[in-house]
Amino acid sequence: MRTVFKITGADRLKFLHGLVSNDVPEQGLGYAALLSPQGKYLADFFQWQEADAIFVDVAAELAADLERRLSMYKLRSDVAITDSGLRMSRGTEPAPDGAMTDPRDPALGWRLYGTQDGDDGTDWDQLRVTHVVPESGIELVVGDSYILEMGFERLHGVDFRKGCFVGQEIVARMKHKTELKKGLMQVTVSQDVPIGTPITSDGKPAGTLFTQSGGKGLAYLRFDRATGPMQAAGAEVAAA
Repeated sequence: MRTVFKITGADRLKFLHGLVSNDVPEQGLGYAALLSPQGKYLADFFQWQEADAIFVDVAAELAADLERRLSMYKLRSDVAITDSGLRMSRGTEPAPDGAMTDPRDPALGWRLYGTQDGDDGTDWDQLRVTHVVPESGIELVVGDSYILEMGFERLHGVDFRKGCFVGQEIVARMKHKTELKKGLMQVTVSQDVPIGTPITSDGKPAGTLFTQSGGKGLAYLRFDRATGPMQAAGAEVAAA
C-alpha cells in the first residue's frame, strides 16, 4: 500500500529541495530519499509537481514518520502537508493515459495516480532482483541503510549537484572520499531461504540475503568476502 501526500504553499519547492536527496523534476516523476543527519536512510519516495502542489508517493508504513519528520522542518515556511487522497496503480504493460515512467529504471514500467490502486500482475520481485532495486522494509532498513550502498546513484535517487540536503555531507564523503566496501548485489541462490538469512563465507559473516526469485536474489554483502562460494542456511550463494 502507498500513501500520497500533497505539499502546498509558496515555499514548497524550496522547503523540499533543502531536505531530500533529489530535487522535484519540472516534469514527470522523480525518486528521492529523506536521510538522517548521519546520512542513514529514513524513507524513499516518488515525487512530482502540478500547478500549485508537490505530490509525494511513499510506502504506507513509512508515511506517518515521513510526515512527522517533514513537519519538524517547516518552522515558519509557507508549507502545508496533507493526504491527497490519490491512489497508485502500476504495471509494465502499455501505459495508460496520464501514467508516468518509473524514474529508477524504465524496466520497472509506469505508475498512475488517480482513484484506483493495483497492478497488472507483473512479478515485481523478479524485476527488482533482475535490476537490483531495493525495497523499503526489505533491503532498505530505516535508520541503518546508506543510500549509495543501496544503488541510489544508479537508480537516479540522488543528485550531487543540487546543493545541501539532510545527510548530504555523509553521502558526498562516501561518493568522493571513500571506496564502498559493502553494497547491494545480485547473487545466485541454490534454494529459497527466509528473507534476512545471514550469509557466510568460509565461516565468516559476509552479509544478508533478502528478496529471491527464480534462483537469484538480492544480498547486502561485504565485497571482500563475496568473491567465492558463500552459504545462507542450507543454500549455496554466489555473486552473479
